[in-house]
Amino acid sequence: MAKKYTFTSESVCSGHPDKICDSISDAILDAVLTQDPNGRVAVESLAAFDRLIIAGELGTTAKVDCEKVAREQIKRLGYTEKIYNFSDKSPIEVYVHQQSSEIAVGVNEEKGAGDQGMMFGFACSETRSLMPMPITIAHALAKKIDELRETKKLDYLRPDGKTQITVHYQDNKVIGVSDVVLAVPHREDIKLEQVRQDLYEQVVKFVLADFGFEVPIEDIVVNGTGVWHNGGPASDTGLTGRKIVVDGYGGYARVGGGAFSGKDPTKVDRSGAYAARFIAKNVVANGLAERAEVRLAYFIGAKKPLMQEVETFGTLKVSEKALRDFVADLLDTSVTGILDGLNLRRPIYLPTSAYGHFGRSEFPWEKIITK
Repeated sequence: MAKKYTFTSESVCSGHPDKICDSISDAILDAVLTQDPNGRVAVESLAAFDRLIIAGELGTTAKVDCEKVAREQIKRLGYTEKIYNFSDKSPIEVYVHQQSSEIAVGVNEEKGAGDQGMMFGFACSETRSLMPMPITIAHALAKKIDELRETKKLDYLRPDGKTQITVHYQDNKVIGVSDVVLAVPHREDIKLEQVRQDLYEQVVKFVLADFGFEVPIEDIVVNGTGVWHNGGPASDTGLTGRKIVVDGYGGYARVGGGAFSGKDPTKVDRSGAYAARFIAKNVVANGLAERAEVRLAYFIGAKKPLMQEVETFGTLKVSEKALRDFVADLLDTSVTGILDGLNLRRPIYLPTSAYGHFGRSEFPWEKIITK
């Protein structure tokens, strides 16, 4: 008997409070790496009603004005008006100190991991990007909403927003979608029905068509309570690293022990997750399996992973030895091997702060190496 089930994933727009904080933290990281490729960064941001707090640690020769960087990001994301009760003019407090020498010794002298933890990478054949379909569509919906707001094609939209979609499967194959949920703040003078119609025509129909799907307008929900005019940190506090499932695989695959944003690549929470995705994607892209999960684990100061496993969920098309040989030849998963192999000591991290860290060809961990 055919097995049928559904899976739902969500994404958020770039102006979501948590994503504001991710953007600020990653912009500070990029500013450090621009001047000092070996800089150490662990910075988090907290956004609330008319207030931003930046805290963390730096170990670098770079000179970075964290407050200036933060104001630039808040402005870029559209929070420039007093109506939001949070803007690029809001007070900012900065509490950033030198990196702990006890942590630094394991990284600088031993060339090891900047922390302990486990990381997971995943890939599957159900989308062009070799990502799960639910999170891929959810990200595309969020990105399209932001595009319409930023280009002023729908100039009544305000920053912030969330998306969600349910994907239907039969025998692990995608067979359709339903229940598109969008939440977007908008100007008070625009009726919800107009917002719903515009988002259906210019977001839902446009995005779903790219994946070969369509849904009737009756199958979408816009602003479930009926009213949403004021979004942003004044309505819902934001914090760096809180959207870890959105940043990864939308709940479709396992999640590691740490968030990504605001951390330099010696932190294996970040670089280990990128390495795991790189390996998993290349296993699938090279036809060794239809689904792959890569599992890594490190301890602080560790040069190599304590755990390195590949699970293919019964879809392996070659021998276990051929799989092991492929993975071993693809990437050295020591900390130095990941940093050098994926060229991670560069200011490339701000773009990861919205629409997920995986499935986007511009990042080095998404490169396919044909064997």
